[in-house]
Amino acid sequence: MERRIIGAGLFAGLIAGIVSYVFARIFIEPQVGKAIAYEEGHGAAEEAMNAAMGHGGHDHGDVEVFTRSVQENIGAGVGTVVFGLAMGAFFAVAFVVLWAYIGRRWPSTDPRAVAGVLGLLGFVAAFGVPFFVYPANPPAVGDPDTIGARSGSFLTITLVSVIAMIIAVVVALHLRERLSGLGAAVVSGIGYLVVIGIAKALLPQFHEIPEPLKNDQGTIVYPGFPAEVVGLFRVYVVANQVVLWTVLTLVFAVAISAIARRGARSADDLVAASS
Repeated sequence: MERRIIGAGLFAGLIAGIVSYVFARIFIEPQVGKAIAYEEGHGAAEEAMNAAMGHGGHDHGDVEVFTRSVQENIGAGVGTVVFGLAMGAFFAVAFVVLWAYIGRRWPSTDPRAVAGVLGLLGFVAAFGVPFFVYPANPPAVGDPDTIGARSGSFLTITLVSVIAMIIAVVVALHLRERLSGLGAAVVSGIGYLVVIGIAKALLPQFHEIPEPLKNDQGTIVYPGFPAEVVGLFRVYVVANQVVLWTVLTLVFAVAISAIARRGARSADDLVAASS
């Protein structure tokens, strides 16, 4: 049974990854193109300004290994699908563990409801909170010298968020027998938010959206990064993740329902097979 559940997770992740890539290709890639165009224009303006001031041009020495077409089509497509598959596998494993406990304690629980709650919690822990702490920025936004620090900080808040969410779920399930379901959720939710608040306060902050380029006289020779591009990029990134997690959850729930009908006549049988 576990193999079929993992297979359902991988299938759901594959579908979610494909749909997510199509969404990103239509809505996010145009914003990425604008960001790259800004970066090229900013670099050219900076070199021209330095040359005019007698400082000499600055050659970044960038070599394009893959063309933009390859990056936005093949590269992005493969990356998004692989990410979807990984999320599907993790989702299935989390479901098996969670359902083994919930199904045994409360056999009448609908496994599709468990999948729905798991999808919501996964979205919040794996994307929502990390995005709130470190909002996504398009290319050309950020100091290259801080890439390591930014990546490490984002990974840290993501791990803290996921681990804290797991603990919160365990606490909520334990307290459900003493408190109401709502009371247990509130208590565990407050604990989760406290942990996230402490982590956010301890982690460094990065404010690196490019300002207008000015010469020694203070005259703007190239505008700052367009706020509209940043805003639209972030909106579409959030929407893309909503699409991915929604499709993943719905497809997985349908697959789980089919597995339950074929391999188990009752929720008790599904619990026994998953244990």
